[in-house]
Amino acid sequence: MNIVRERFRELQCALVVLTITPSQPLAHGQTLVSSGRIFELGFFSPNGSAKKYVGLWHKNVLPRKIVWVANRENPLAVADSLATLRVGTNGNLELVDGKKISVWSTNTTFQVPSSTTSSVIASLLDNGNFVVEYSGYQLWESFDYPADTILKDQLLGFDSKSGRKNVMTSWKSESDPSTGKYSVGLTPETPSQVFIWINGSIPYWRSGPWDRSKFIGIPDMDDRYGSGFSLYENLTAKYFSYSFSDSTLAYLDISSEGRSKLMLSESGKNWYPNFSARTNPCDNYGACGPFGVCKAFESPICRCLKGFVPKSDEEWSKGTWTGGCVRRNKLSCQSDTIKSVSLRAKEDDDWFKKMTMLKVPDSHEFVVTSLDVDNEHGACEKQCLSNCSCLAYAFVNKIGCLVWSKELIDIQKFSFGGEDLYIRLAEAERDEGKPIKLIATLTAICSITILGAIVYGWHRLGADQKGKHMELTDTILSSRDALREYIGQSDLSERLIYDFDTISTATNNFNITNKLGQGGFGPVYKGMLQEGKEIAVKRLSSGSGQGIQEFKNEMSFISNLQHKNLVRLLGCCIKDEEKLLIYEFMANKSLDTLLCDQTRKKVLDWATRFSIIQGVARGLLYLHHDSCLKVVHRDLKVSNILLDDKMIPKISDFGLARIIEATQNLENTRRVVGTIGYMSPEYAMRGLFSEKSDVYSFGVSVLEIISGKKNSSFFIHDQQLGFLSYVWQLWNEGRGLELVDEVLGDLYSPSQVMRCIHIGLLCIQDNAADRPTMHDVVFILSSEIDASSKPKQPAYTFQNPVSQFQPHDVDTRSSNAETTITVIEGR
Repeated sequence: MNIVRERFRELQCALVVLTITPSQPLAHGQTLVSSGRIFELGFFSPNGSAKKYVGLWHKNVLPRKIVWVANRENPLAVADSLATLRVGTNGNLELVDGKKISVWSTNTTFQVPSSTTSSVIASLLDNGNFVVEYSGYQLWESFDYPADTILKDQLLGFDSKSGRKNVMTSWKSESDPSTGKYSVGLTPETPSQVFIWINGSIPYWRSGPWDRSKFIGIPDMDDRYGSGFSLYENLTAKYFSYSFSDSTLAYLDISSEGRSKLMLSESGKNWYPNFSARTNPCDNYGACGPFGVCKAFESPICRCLKGFVPKSDEEWSKGTWTGGCVRRNKLSCQSDTIKSVSLRAKEDDDWFKKMTMLKVPDSHEFVVTSLDVDNEHGACEKQCLSNCSCLAYAFVNKIGCLVWSKELIDIQKFSFGGEDLYIRLAEAERDEGKPIKLIATLTAICSITILGAIVYGWHRLGADQKGKHMELTDTILSSRDALREYIGQSDLSERLIYDFDTISTATNNFNITNKLGQGGFGPVYKGMLQEGKEIAVKRLSSGSGQGIQEFKNEMSFISNLQHKNLVRLLGCCIKDEEKLLIYEFMANKSLDTLLCDQTRKKVLDWATRFSIIQGVARGLLYLHHDSCLKVVHRDLKVSNILLDDKMIPKISDFGLARIIEATQNLENTRRVVGTIGYMSPEYAMRGLFSEKSDVYSFGVSVLEIISGKKNSSFFIHDQQLGFLSYVWQLWNEGRGLELVDEVLGDLYSPSQVMRCIHIGLLCIQDNAADRPTMHDVVFILSSEIDASSKPKQPAYTFQNPVSQFQPHDVDTRSSNAETTITVIEGR
């Protein structure tokens, strides 16, 4: 037995070598490993190909990723078992086939004397660099010849003086490592950008300029990478590299489809994604053409910048946007080029429109301003204004003044991060007041923010007072005059005050046949205005204890939060005790009316369901991060997701929403309101709510949309298994696709479904800190990258909600008899 073991060890040692020398070539079946056994080099055939190559990979991380290929243009036959990688007579490392014909060589210019070639050694370093050395002098290294991958500490860039250029080039396909059509490199401008090109010259994607810590066109970079990236720049050379801790393995590559991604592995575990370029259509270079801006979270994704119109209305109507936009009004300076800077205060002078959270355009020029550092932004503006060819400018922290004199192209609107861009416009493009019938003079956006904070303060104060004080407050607030005063203080820009008789006529005197549904606020009716416009009317129920507060919330929030995926408030009406809210009409009603109808749910094919999930996610992202107020909805559910005639989802019912401070993570309330089954554990049990409370509700809704089942009505009695536990069991047992609504048959995308289930389970994690943000959710949904985190088994589920919580007041707020907690007092 000992002899057998010893022989096995000898065979293992024979298969692994630490160096390649003239006397010890690397043969088929052997591998070269680094001293720390981190990297490995050997022969391989990609994806069962009939061709064979010499490649390099991380030794112990799965799935195996080839990070460098020697003979990518000259493959060997897979049956050639006599091929070797050896040190030749001239000191070069060469790959020869079974007939001893060279198919690849290092081709170094240094000539090693034939009498001393025995001193040439090829080895693999622990950073993945494959090197050839002679008497301590490095003749050649693989880091100078990247394939489709850059490793830690490897350089991507160029030196114009020496002519050295390091670029990544994609494989032709997953089974063919020869040079494909995509390449990645740095641009020579200052500050530099990373570009993906097609065929070496056609722009395909760009990172935005480097600001000494990150590329500003990648908003995730600041949060996800820390200080792991660096860019070296001088007059002739620019090199980009990255580095992490020694225990973190990584690679940055470009795929055969043109997608660049950074993959990490900690402590030798499997790969997981950290970043990916080109995750949505707006990442494609110039998607909306010159002077167009791309918004991935809107439909259509392309808009013209303010002051510009489509170059071709016909092309834009067909969804072809690459022709871009043209200026609507000629600039003042273009008609009077001799106008001096001192005269630029006249009414007909050009001005700059500020746009926020943008990926700045391509083709920037870096300008060194001459004024004091404290006024660099003003100096940047002055520099641009004094030069008629300057079309836009941006003052970027850590960079300085950037200006643009060419067509503004490849602008993208981010959901967070990004930079401010100031676009030069003609005086005629300034905003003009719009004559609209209003209840009071319009106020600034900040006034509603302050008002919202006051209302929020009243709410919190009222919750902590004695019952008689609450009754007195409600009595005061419920009076017609108080509500009128409240609305008069609100910013109701472009919101109409409707006449009660008009709404009564539109709804046929609130006829029962026009009733669309019933909520805690009161009934909702369909109406038709005289001009033919369809509307939905919420009528405050005089018996509703929450109606006053809900009315105020709807007026406060919806009138100031405008997004494609939020329902739009058209106006309101107050007469005596009648209090009405008028909304845009949603032709397909609420999502639950389709999901719960075995006949109608067939219109919800998978593409529609996935689009709804994405739309709701974008709406929540807007509420949590992108709006002027940070809002937590607190009652998100499928019955509060409305669908228009194009099945575009709109989040509705802001009666329970709350403003929270942008700097705060959690708020506390003793009055817990919401729908059982959708409320997060920390909110239902302790009254703590945050944006992660909405994330939980979103996760439940996603799982319902996939399954076509309602969590409140699903229960497997013999297993004591509720809806969320059932979903987890399917996922954990690898049977996630069994969750898919049976009406879909097999007409769905398995990868998208599994990604959505994964997201749903992450969103319903018991610990709020374990849930993703809505930005993370939108990012994953809009890309082809799965979430890196693994969900934990949810321990918290509502199996018997009423008996479990015993609330003081339980009401049914919607047509599908969902149980809603309206008050829970701490005990």
